[in-house]
Amino acid sequence: MNNKQSLLASLEQSRERVLELLNSLDAQQAKVPYLPGINPPIWEVGHAAFFFERFILQNLDKTPSYNPALDDIWDSFELAHEDRWQEGLFPDKPDTLRYFDDTFNKVKQRIETKALTDSDLYLYKYAIFHLNMHIESMVWARQSLGYAPPPYASNNTGAENTRSIDHNDVEVPAGRYRIGMPPESAHYATEDFCFDNEKPGFVVEMEAFKISKNLVSNAQYLAFIQSGGYEEDQHWSMAGLKWRDSHGARHPLFWKKENGIWLERHFDQWLPVQAELPVKHVSYWEAQAYCKFAGRRLPSEFEWEVAALGNREQGEFNKFPWGNTMETHRVDMDSTHMARLPVSALPEGDSPFGCRQMIGTVWEWTDSLFFPYNGFTMDMYPFMSTLQFGDHKVVRGGSCATSSILIRGTYRQAYTPDRNDVFVGFRTCAQ
Repeated sequence: MNNKQSLLASLEQSRERVLELLNSLDAQQAKVPYLPGINPPIWEVGHAAFFFERFILQNLDKTPSYNPALDDIWDSFELAHEDRWQEGLFPDKPDTLRYFDDTFNKVKQRIETKALTDSDLYLYKYAIFHLNMHIESMVWARQSLGYAPPPYASNNTGAENTRSIDHNDVEVPAGRYRIGMPPESAHYATEDFCFDNEKPGFVVEMEAFKISKNLVSNAQYLAFIQSGGYEEDQHWSMAGLKWRDSHGARHPLFWKKENGIWLERHFDQWLPVQAELPVKHVSYWEAQAYCKFAGRRLPSEFEWEVAALGNREQGEFNKFPWGNTMETHRVDMDSTHMARLPVSALPEGDSPFGCRQMIGTVWEWTDSLFFPYNGFTMDMYPFMSTLQFGDHKVVRGGSCATSSILIRGTYRQAYTPDRNDVFVGFRTCAQ
């Protein structure tokens, strides 16, 4: 995405995905009920247009606002989350789509007609990547609400081509490894775009550790449930117990048991829980309790990144387990398989140490709190990272609902430890 042609293609593909997600909902579905983890889809579309308008058109060209009266409505830091459900607060779908189209056409025209400087390219990428974050949130909203899967998702709802699952660990040797994006990357890096929380990169001295080759599967997690893992307090931390008891949690969020059979809701379908699929929609507290039950632990975010990329201090730096270019056939991303492949699938995406599905499938909980790296400086969007520092846990790798243009092995996402509505799972380390 470093020339006009690729930039325009990414812009158009992202626009099409947003429109598919919105237009595949009927009028009643678009009026979503209030839930803390989602947004009204029409507001999401208006907010995405506002971001392009504010950070590209107004920032670069001093273009007047499309409608100044609505600027605070579309600004996520001016309008409180719960207020986004007020009847009549923002325009209806046709008016919002006119704003969306007008903004995108202006941005497209600007890319086509103006010189593409490094600083402009950085802003274009930032806005496109921000839009793709909202594409993911629109996808997990459909899961939360029991709507149909994204119209461009695969129809595969079963675990085909199942391989035998290797539940053994891989060993990562001790050494000096690089974490984050290289500090020599320019602020307006065109080849190595990253967000502020990935910078500046540094070197860590790592002790040897063992980490599971595969994500924790449904079969492994079922063993925890069936052994009384949710009822036995010794598996849970004090904060975990408080969360478990306040939510009445006894299984992953979208599971239920009927006639002795465990079922999992996959968007608008209830399907039998399949043993070889990755467990997902579990909170940090549940992942932590499972680890205590299994005599394991969660990796730190540095251990996760080293296991995924293996970037040694003196070696070549790679952004992905296989190199420096995203290759989508290696991953479950872009709402293709929706985490319906076995944990043993996609060996072509293995890390240098043999860890599987570290990019895509599910976000992976780590045991690390989200803090800035030493030397952190804020990017153009001051709220990208700063509001999450200190009380969020780091998750890594992206998910099946994440856009593949967004993710690198250095990418850091942060969720509060109670979040289980997103496509999140985990893998474990030996004690």
